[in-house]
Amino acid sequence: MRTAPLRLLPFVWGALGAAVAFVAIYLFFVQSYIGQVIDERSFAGAEKWKGDLIDFAHALLNALPVAAVVIGAIIAVIIVLVRRNWLVFAVAVGAAIAANVSTQVLKYSVLSRPAKGVDTGLANSLPSGHTAVAASAALLVFLVSSPRTRPLAAVVGSVFTIAAGASTLVEQWHRPSDVIAGMLVVAFWACVAGIVLAALRLRPADPPVRSKLWALVWIAAATGVVATVALVVTYNSTQNGTEHLLVAYAGGVAAIATAGLFLAVIGNRLYRALA
Repeated sequence: MRTAPLRLLPFVWGALGAAVAFVAIYLFFVQSYIGQVIDERSFAGAEKWKGDLIDFAHALLNALPVAAVVIGAIIAVIIVLVRRNWLVFAVAVGAAIAANVSTQVLKYSVLSRPAKGVDTGLANSLPSGHTAVAASAALLVFLVSSPRTRPLAAVVGSVFTIAAGASTLVEQWHRPSDVIAGMLVVAFWACVAGIVLAALRLRPADPPVRSKLWALVWIAAATGVVATVALVVTYNSTQNGTEHLLVAYAGGVAAIATAGLFLAVIGNRLYRALA
């Protein structure tokens, strides 16, 4: 059995990584002119090309509070009643609450969106609260699940979070950077929960689950390539005065999918040894 410091270390690095990624996204996409332009192109592309997706996005976001909070809580409680891991449940609930509270504090009290002449709506919208709600509900179910079912919970939770986040873009509520930042806030508190649970020396999974979710890795790599190409094209279009709104929109959705899938893979790996 690994000693407590060694069990803590991966979660510490995970929390630091999430925090650094959050700061980098905020500085580039909110504080810089070119970042705001790229984000705004994706936002404008969603407005122009959303098509019939608007109906799905509207229905999902209307149902999100019930689907995420009520259904997620019911599933988690049922799992806890079977597994009797009330300590894990308490830590998971604490992490979910902290993620949602910190999202609102960051958005309305800490972070600001400077006027760069890119848009007229200067109110800061990063991180996305709706994305944080969806991701924290997925986190709650993931943490209380057994080691053997966590990979499935990671897959379902990531798909749900990505759908919710992309829907906020389609509905014109949030830009891609807002959505990814919301995921990172929840990822940070997921790692904090891991630090607490590892420090409490919960019994390890026996044997540790080795599922690495390779399918998600390859899908995330593919969407990452799409997002990168779209970012380059969108950046170049800002330099030569052209617009590629569909490319920017597709790139924003691809970036959201990439972030959600990679975070699911990393979370599954970090928690693979904890029961």
